[in-house]
Amino acid sequence: MQETGSLSIHSENLFPIIKKWLYSDQDIFIRELVSNAADAIAKMKKLSSLGEAQLPEGEEFAVHVTIDAEGKTITISDNGIGMTDEEVRKYINQIAFSGAAEFLEKYKDASEDPIIGHFGLGFYSAFMVANLVEIHTLSYQEGAQSVLWSCDGSSSYEMKEGTRTRRGTDIILHVNEDGEKYLNTWDLRSILNKYCSFMPVPIYLANPAEEKKAEEEAEKNRKDTDPVPEKKDPEPINDVHPLWAKNPKDCTDEEYKEFYHKVFMDYREPLFWIHLNMDYPFHLQGILYFPKLGNEFESAEGQVKLYCNQVFVADNVKEVIPEFLLLLKGAIDCPDIPLNVSRSFLQNDGYVRKISDYITRKVADKLKSLFTSQREDYEKYWDDIHPFIKYGCLRNDKFLERVNGCIIYKSAVSQKYVTLDEYLEEAKKTHENKVFYTTDPRQQAQYIEALSGQKIDVVVLDTTIDAPFISQVESKKEGVKFFRVDANLSEALKDESLAEDVEQTEKAEKLFKDALHNDQLKVRLESLKDPKVSAMLEVSEESRRMQDMMRMYGGMGMMPSVNDETLVLNAASPVVQKLLASENEELSKTIAVQLYDLARISSRPLEAGELTAFIQRSQDLMQDLL
Repeated sequence: MQETGSLSIHSENLFPIIKKWLYSDQDIFIRELVSNAADAIAKMKKLSSLGEAQLPEGEEFAVHVTIDAEGKTITISDNGIGMTDEEVRKYINQIAFSGAAEFLEKYKDASEDPIIGHFGLGFYSAFMVANLVEIHTLSYQEGAQSVLWSCDGSSSYEMKEGTRTRRGTDIILHVNEDGEKYLNTWDLRSILNKYCSFMPVPIYLANPAEEKKAEEEAEKNRKDTDPVPEKKDPEPINDVHPLWAKNPKDCTDEEYKEFYHKVFMDYREPLFWIHLNMDYPFHLQGILYFPKLGNEFESAEGQVKLYCNQVFVADNVKEVIPEFLLLLKGAIDCPDIPLNVSRSFLQNDGYVRKISDYITRKVADKLKSLFTSQREDYEKYWDDIHPFIKYGCLRNDKFLERVNGCIIYKSAVSQKYVTLDEYLEEAKKTHENKVFYTTDPRQQAQYIEALSGQKIDVVVLDTTIDAPFISQVESKKEGVKFFRVDANLSEALKDESLAEDVEQTEKAEKLFKDALHNDQLKVRLESLKDPKVSAMLEVSEESRRMQDMMRMYGGMGMMPSVNDETLVLNAASPVVQKLLASENEELSKTIAVQLYDLARISSRPLEAGELTAFIQRSQDLMQDLL
């Protein structure tokens, strides 16, 4: 048997385009060829289980990847179903004819084992790295002849009787110059680990020449008194039973943590996890982990891995995994996702939206369950997970509806956690429908102390995502407004029993404008409830929040302008009273500048030059006092 011919192309794609442009990542050829080998074994297992093929007793199925650096070849071998010459013509010579699709159709009523391939194009990814590809194959069918097929990357092939005596297939890649980098054992193992770590068939990687050299070197260095080392059996590079494929009831916490450390190379412990397991209306398995995010949620992308029948497809496929869930880490295996020919992107499909909605719902349900039944643990996680939850609420209305009741706020005073409804219920006594918050508990301690002295609780909102989040809360919950501790001071702290002194107010305004050389400065003299507070800065909530939003989205991020600030002087403070009564104009101006800087320090840090001037002025005042 010997023949030559031309490949029959069943699509408009020309062969050079398939070779160079079908796959965006050259490494993909390993995934495709190893997947094909795993498919061949899955088919063989299925035929055996149906009694349509006999297997030698004790036969172990495996895929072997072998490197020959000297001969510049990579061989992918399997002991699967093999092919007859007729099947080679049908499945190899006719580009885009999927053998997997036909096999599934034939055995659709009996088939339960996953068949990975869908398009019949994966084999041709070999030509991205090889200038000659050989197929040595022998079918399981009784009386079948071995077949040798070869192609140099043109539209011509050669097929003749082969010499293979074992059932299965060898794909031999004679690598080109670009493909020589794959002759490195370390690099090829890394690629196999990326794409094939959880394939359902054991995969072995070997480099006989390298292994022989290592053995000879070890023997050379071995002393006569040293025992002869036992030869170890090779170990597969993959785990054929990934944790997500197991029943959640059969998995321990230690197994979940071990899987997390192994897959994501994260030395930290995950906070908690969700084991997804669904059979209807689509099949989906997976594990999603909540890592320690803290305030760095923006840098956490690229950690949700998508698999199809245990074959790695891509990181963070946004059509399946909602964008906000990409902040998590995890693995999702969904055989039903409609992949395109390169498996790197999804076809637009309503099925995908259902999968995405299911994942969103399961994450929300997990959070609700923790909040309801394990609130103490939930509160321990909150500082780490709240950026993710708030981001999810901003990005997904369905998620917001589901988790709205379990969003909590940390008190800056008691350090306890309350829901918004719990806070508002308590606030009815003093500040109905107003929520006071701090963005920096240490910097804004004076304001927090002043408010807490009036039985007003302050919550901590100190991440960049809090500005858009509280705006969303205000839009969803009618009448509720959030105010930072340095906003609307008069309402919260003013002693309403004392009347305003217009004359003193005008005097104070002139003094501070002159001292600070700022005619635009807003000054207000009011009697505050705490006489120990001399002066405070009141900042426009709307203006400052806009500044926070600008910083979050990469804007200028400037501090609020002076025009957005009001200096509130406490008429009940002895310091302010003595200042306004003083006849020493020079000292009064110095004290006025000092009071203004003290008020600013309580709100935000001083700039370098301002801080230097403040320190020098403080030293001068102490020297005068002594």
